[in-house]
Amino acid sequence: MLDDLIVELNPPENRRGKCDGVKERHLTEAAVMLAYGMHLLRTVPELRAVELHPDGEHAKRFEIARWLSAQGFIRKAGQGKTPFGGTYICGDKSIVVTSIPGKGDVVATTRAENIIAECKGGIVNTRHAGQISRLRRGLCEAVGLLMTREKGGRQVAVVPKTEMTLKLARKLAPRALNAGIEIALVDEQGRVVDVKP
Repeated sequence: MLDDLIVELNPPENRRGKCDGVKERHLTEAAVMLAYGMHLLRTVPELRAVELHPDGEHAKRFEIARWLSAQGFIRKAGQGKTPFGGTYICGDKSIVVTSIPGKGDVVATTRAENIIAECKGGIVNTRHAGQISRLRRGLCEAVGLLMTREKGGRQVAVVPKTEMTLKLARKLAPRALNAGIEIALVDEQGRVVDVKP
């Protein structure tokens, strides 16, 4: 389990009373990327490094460097002009964070295959129709972005796990798999569920 992936915020006026609890629980896109990258490092035996490619907006909503430091990763080398970019090392594992567009949100390479994940975030405790729709669109957009890539390797659409995203993922999984795309859901503790057809 991973701690501190959730950002709690007071809901705006139009969404008050539309979430379970007093505050909205945001699993941001950067948090989803970090959780999935950590999942790959834990579950793919020969994998020693993953790349994350957040944009500056993602880093404003979630403190990537602080979170990696709390997980035991030490920033060894800065990269680019952003305060969060660089190579983070923990034992024999590394996470390289750069803002390079077009590569995929999470990228990893093993001897056998390339892994590319497109990630989206959202509010995990919402009942607000617009925010539920945003979660739905996020999953569809992640699958769509992967559809524009050449087929090959592992391609994974990754979004927050909610009742709605699980239901939609089960519906999409058979057709996505025909296109070579997997679907994975991340819960609030960073656990990843692969949705199989």
